[in-house]
Parts: sequence; C-alpha cells; structure tokens
Amino acid sequence: MPARQFVSSSLVDRFLDLCRLPSGDLLRDLVYRRLWSSILISSLGGQITMLALPLTAAVLLHASPTQMGWLTAMEIVPFVLFSLPSGVWLDRVRKLPVYVVGEITLAFAVGSVPVAAWAGWLGMPWLYFVAFLLGTVYTVAGSAAQIVLTQVVSPDRLVEAHAKNALASSGAEVAGPGVAGALIKLLGAPLALAVDALLLLSSALILRGVHVREQLHRPKRSHFWRDLTAGVGFVCRHRLLLSLAVAVGGWQMCNQAAQVVQILFATRVLGLSAQSVGLSYVALGAGTVLASIFGHRISRWLGPGPCLVTGFGISSLGWIVLAVAPVNAWGVAAFGFALFAFGVGAVLIFINFLSLRQAVTPAPLLGRMTSTMRWLTLLPAGPGALLGGWLGEHVSLRAALLFSGIGALVLTLVAWQLRAIRSVKTLPSVADEHQMLGVETQPGGLNLQSVNGN
Repeated sequence: MPARQFVSSSLVDRFLDLCRLPSGDLLRDLVYRRLWSSILISSLGGQITMLALPLTAAVLLHASPTQMGWLTAMEIVPFVLFSLPSGVWLDRVRKLPVYVVGEITLAFAVGSVPVAAWAGWLGMPWLYFVAFLLGTVYTVAGSAAQIVLTQVVSPDRLVEAHAKNALASSGAEVAGPGVAGALIKLLGAPLALAVDALLLLSSALILRGVHVREQLHRPKRSHFWRDLTAGVGFVCRHRLLLSLAVAVGGWQMCNQAAQVVQILFATRVLGLSAQSVGLSYVALGAGTVLASIFGHRISRWLGPGPCLVTGFGISSLGWIVLAVAPVNAWGVAAFGFALFAFGVGAVLIFINFLSLRQAVTPAPLLGRMTSTMRWLTLLPAGPGALLGGWLGEHVSLRAALLFSGIGALVLTLVAWQLRAIRSVKTLPSVADEHQMLGVETQPGGLNLQSVNGN
C-alpha cells in the first residue's frame, strides 16, 4: 500500500475508533465508506435543490399552485416513461459507471438554472425541462445506485446499510436547509443551485474511487420485450413485492400532493421568508437523523413489515396537523412538526421497503425488479402532484394537505390488513426464481473485490 494511502487509512481508523464504532461496523469497510461519503455530499447538494428549485418557481417566477404541480409532475414523468426499459438495460451493463454519469448529468442540469437566470431567459418552461432531466437521471442512475449497494453489502446487512445511508442523508438534511437558506438569501435561489452542481461533481469524483468487480449475468439469447415482461412478471407474481408496490404507491400519491403545496403554504399562508423556510427544514433533518439512528433497531423489534406501515401513520399525522394549523407561531411550529414527522416516517418506510425488495430478488433480476417497483410506486405520484396542485388552486392549500393526511391515514389502516406486509417480522431470503423465469447466469454469481485507490 502506498505511504499516502497508509497514512490516510490510519487517520480514518483513528477517527472511527474515536467514534467508538465496533470493529465490524460497515463504515470500517473502505468501499462502503466511499459510497457513504458520496451519498452524504450528494444529499447535501440535494437539500439545496429541494429548496432552491421550488423557491425559484414560487418566489422569483410567481408560479401558481397548478404550475407547481406541473413542476413536480415533470420530475415524475420520466419514471413512468423510462423505468421499465431502463431496468432491462441495467441488467445488461455495469451499474457503477451509470451511477457516476448520472451524478455528472445532475450537476449540469441544476447548474443550467443560474446560467439561464443570468442570460435572462429563465422561466417555468426551462424549470419544467430541468425537472424532467432530473427525473430521467433519478430513474436510470437512481436504480443503478440502489443495485451498487447490493454489490458492496451482503444481503443480511441491507437494512443496516440503508439505515446508514439514510443517516448520511439525514446529516445533510440537518445542515443542508440552513446552508441552503443562507445561500438563497445571499445569492438568490438560482445561484444557490450552482453550489449544488459543485457538490454533485465532487460526489462523482468520489464514486470513481469505488471499485467493485461485477460479473454480468448475460442470457445466452436475450430479447428486450421478453426480458422486460420477465421482470414485470416476477414482481406481479411475488405477493410481497406486489403488496409493497401498491402500499408505497398509495403513499407516494399522498406525499406528492403535500409536497406541491407545502412551500406555498409556508410562504403564502404562514408568511415565512425563503430563509425561514430553509431553517424550518432543519426539523426534517432532525426527524430523518432520529429515524436513521434507531430505524434498524425499530425494524428488528417490530419487524420490517410493521415498521414500514408505522412510517405511513407517522407521516400522515404531520400532514393533518399542518392542514389545521393556525396562522401564528403555532402554525410555524406545526410546519416544523410536519417536516419532522415526514422525516421519521419516510426513513422508516424506505429502509424497510428497499431492503425487503432487494432481499427477495435474485441478482440477475435486480435491475428489472428495481425499475418495475419504482415504476409501480411512482405511477400514482404524478396524478397525486397534479391533484394537490388543483386542490391548492381551486379549493385551498389546506385542502390539499388534508387530502394527503387523511389519505395516508386510511392507507395505514389498509396496509396493516395486508398479511403479506404485516406478517414480515424478519428479512426474508432470496427465492430461487432463475429457472422459472428462464434467466441463465454465469457460474459463481457476483464476485466483488474492493481495490484501494483514488
């Protein structure tokens, strides 16, 4: 090992010792640590985009609730259009390069907003285009990123890995909103996105140092439509996967309806400034940090299925409280509580949702399963965003939030009745589906080897 790498590794080991991490902790693994670091940096930039993009629309361009709905929907449309075919493609290519290119593309997409503002031709059509491009990258590279994790972490540690990934995102969500709010006040929302672009490029550079040796599973005779239907068929025939897709899809509809009007409610009903909105989002980070730290333990205590359903209920409570909040200091507190509840609920949902679906899927089908599940769960999200925008403009912003809260509460009760979800008390193992689906793999499966390097 080169001297520089030895010193660097020693410093990291000392830091981990100071943090009192057990010797077998995932963060002591070099490959996973680089992946985790990339997620942390990318998430910090994502917090800027999450605030700056809708604030650019709401404050600078004076977007209506319907236009905000379309902005959200344009980010979701690519999932509907490209999820299924991208899954077939991902099962035939190496995933890490796709992940890296995705981060670079995101950097150029968000970096185009301040350029457009400087040139004087920034408008809602350009933001629609940027949202569509972001959604396309999330569709393809986002699926690749989820699969890369399974190449770095063993199946029995997936819940732990997703919880640590959520902790990285949570740390960004604590610091990110305050930083984003300060940047937006200092530079304006469009220019703040330039900082996100730099962070995304840094994330891509770190990912280039993640080395995994992936042995592709190439069928002897591949056929696009046959492979696509095989992936969809696998999900549809799997009782747990199908139940998860229906439940999380319903939650996404409620979630997107709330997200469309949330910032509008804060700025136009509660009268918060852009910086105050950014500071309020620290509550979201606090919720995700709390759930990320204890989520793995809660999942082991309740079971992955019941823990996921609990996440539905917690998020619904936040939206209901915000919908009936008064226009005073208590209303501002309710906004923070809604963000906190969403943070807790979303982490409990997704660390279990991602772990369950990856645990029961054979390696040759991970790409198609991931894309199919994302397609099914986000299919209701577009109508949810448009419905939230319509309710916000033609009824009231409170009505949209109330729809989200009551809808998620009903979903909690229904999901609890689904035995396929409620009965999952431990992480299941992969069922051998290869011969049933006609997928042939090369002997040995995936052979992963971590390599030290930059």
